[in-house]
Amino acid sequence: MSILVGTASWTDKTLIDCGRFYPKEAKTPEARLRFYASIFPMVEVDSSYYAIPAPPVAVNWAERTPDHFVFNVKAFRLFTGHQTQPMVLHKDIQQELARRGPVPRQMYYRDTPPDIVDELWRRFHEALAPLKASGKLGLVHFQFPPWLMRNREGVAHVTHCVERMAGQTVSIEFRHASWFDSEAHRQSTLAMLRELKAVHTVVDGPQGFANSVPMLAEPTHPDYALVRLHGRNAVTYNIKGAASAAERFDYDYSDAELRELAAEIVRIAYRVRNTQVVFNNCDQDKGQRNGMSLMKLLESVAPPAV
Repeated sequence: MSILVGTASWTDKTLIDCGRFYPKEAKTPEARLRFYASIFPMVEVDSSYYAIPAPPVAVNWAERTPDHFVFNVKAFRLFTGHQTQPMVLHKDIQQELARRGPVPRQMYYRDTPPDIVDELWRRFHEALAPLKASGKLGLVHFQFPPWLMRNREGVAHVTHCVERMAGQTVSIEFRHASWFDSEAHRQSTLAMLRELKAVHTVVDGPQGFANSVPMLAEPTHPDYALVRLHGRNAVTYNIKGAASAAERFDYDYSDAELRELAAEIVRIAYRVRNTQVVFNNCDQDKGQRNGMSLMKLLESVAPPAV
């Protein structure tokens, strides 16, 4: 049983600006990643959601971390169905789109030319290759938007994304209540993920919204379980006009809450080979502090890794 704890990103602006996590001498991306990896055994790459990274960037990540460090990588936002500005695409793809006619201010997957879609998937796999070659690629995480509902179209798109990621282990996170709003829906959603050999993401987050999902501690993959902790700040969760994700996920878990989570995580970990815990409460250093506290708790309640 193995439990790895990390945070969503190591480069969040509020984390760097707060000045509490990184030492003063860690002023470069390389120094920050090396310091982060000296404390945590894994991290979730958040930047890949906003733009597909260049392979040399992933090479640097692999070279700057210890041998057994793990990178989970968030899928590019166009793939998950989020609106995407063309300016984040590779320059040659932007130019090709412009050559074909007017380019919209926001693109969606369903409206993107099939050959461009194919090329973007190819480049995403290419970006992951250095991490996979180094043995440091963990899960490829698909965080679907709140409007992806449990219906024929939604199931088809999830299936499509998993098929596009053949050869990688994919984790799936839903943000619409319909996937779990009844016992029948819960069971059919979990059955779908098992059939796809995808990892169900166990989510801790604010409740009571259309984009809330319950903390359903049910693994769907024999090798991996993923727990993502968004905090429990219901006031900011759906705040309008947030400047960054840090505003939405501004939450500091209490020691009592972390103890409860540690017990639940251990129960999950007994059912799979590898359990990963990602703190996405990314305001300032809250995720890092909570992550370090959780690791200490897990040392006291979990048996040694085997």
